[in-house]
Amino acid sequence: MMNDLAIPADPVNGSHKLPVIAIVNDQVLPRSCIVNILKRELAGFEIAEMATTGDLNGLSGRDVRLIAFNLGDTEITDPSVEDRLSLIEELCPNAHVALLSNRDDEGTAQAAMQRGVRGFLPSSIPVEVAVAGLRLVLAGGVYRPLPIVRQNGAASLGSIPECTHAPELPAVRAHDGFAKLVPVRMPADLTPREQHVLAALKLGLPNKLIAVRLNLSENTVKMHIQHIMRKCRARNRTEAVLHWSGRSNGHLPS
Repeated sequence: MMNDLAIPADPVNGSHKLPVIAIVNDQVLPRSCIVNILKRELAGFEIAEMATTGDLNGLSGRDVRLIAFNLGDTEITDPSVEDRLSLIEELCPNAHVALLSNRDDEGTAQAAMQRGVRGFLPSSIPVEVAVAGLRLVLAGGVYRPLPIVRQNGAASLGSIPECTHAPELPAVRAHDGFAKLVPVRMPADLTPREQHVLAALKLGLPNKLIAVRLNLSENTVKMHIQHIMRKCRARNRTEAVLHWSGRSNGHLPS
């Protein structure tokens, strides 16, 4: 029966054992909303909130894994942004950085990645996608929405370059300071869209995040995954990834 009792953690010593995610936003209401969501979605982390990057001094000696700060409408090229990134590097050199921005243009996203930012989260994306993006950054990955290119008046995903030499499990390729999904060379029995979905599966992304990255509905993503699995008679996503990785290298897995 004693195991059923909830024992509150020590507010000083207990919480200080957890790795930290810091949310930096000078607007109290949005900051509080983000903190409450992350406390619910990212168990195992202490979520610290502060108004300015200077307040990171209070986390000295802590295991700070991620710092997300809000740019609002500020241009990424504004000197104040460079100052804040430099201060973060000085105070928390081992922390990944994610930017929240009211801008969602390709130039801002590229400029953020070129400055070493690991996550770029425009305010136009759904909250569940933002959380999935932060999970990816915490796992050592890079998140940014894929660029949207307008062709003949219609919006489409920017082209995703092929690997010149495809390793066994390619998923991310660095280019100009940021990472992109890169589909491996696939045999003709996978459609181009299925190749893109498979590239996302190699990253371990959930269906919801794949849907946003590829501008598809979740049901369409599920359908593509079922087709990918059916074409190689895989019983699950992992088997499908292993199978098609073997095919991309010119051999079948044993």
